[in-house]
Amino acid sequence: MPPQPVLLVASSGGHLAQLCSLRPWWRGRERLWVTFRTPDAEAALDGEQVRWAFHPTTRHVGNLLRNTRLAARVLRERRPSAVVTTGAGVALPFFVLAWLLRIPTVYIEVYDRIDTPTLTARLCRPFTRLFLAQWEEQRAFMPTAITVGPLL
Repeated sequence: MPPQPVLLVASSGGHLAQLCSLRPWWRGRERLWVTFRTPDAEAALDGEQVRWAFHPTTRHVGNLLRNTRLAARVLRERRPSAVVTTGAGVALPFFVLAWLLRIPTVYIEVYDRIDTPTLTARLCRPFTRLFLAQWEEQRAFMPTAITVGPLL
């Protein structure tokens, strides 16, 4: 059986850039990425193991269902040691199913939302084992979060 990877899930763009900035942490680990197939994601993840998710995710029920099937398949096949995300919508089905399978989940709130939580943070909250904040001010709406500082 192959080693259990860390599953890194994020929308492309800034969400993915924030996970990529954690390279010193994930570099030595088995890992699998889930994101959208966009030019920036393909460039950033060249040489990485990637499963391409369906987008758009906002208010698109069909893609929510497709990403839920993708999450079920990836979680069943790879049984990751943890699921880590910075959002956005693609994270929700992975967090729900990981929670049901008792796979630890880590949510990192994005750096540009200081006053209010993102929609994805609110939706993923019941399924998150560990919240990480990039700013101390984010703990006002995520009191159990650990502040790790800005990733970018």
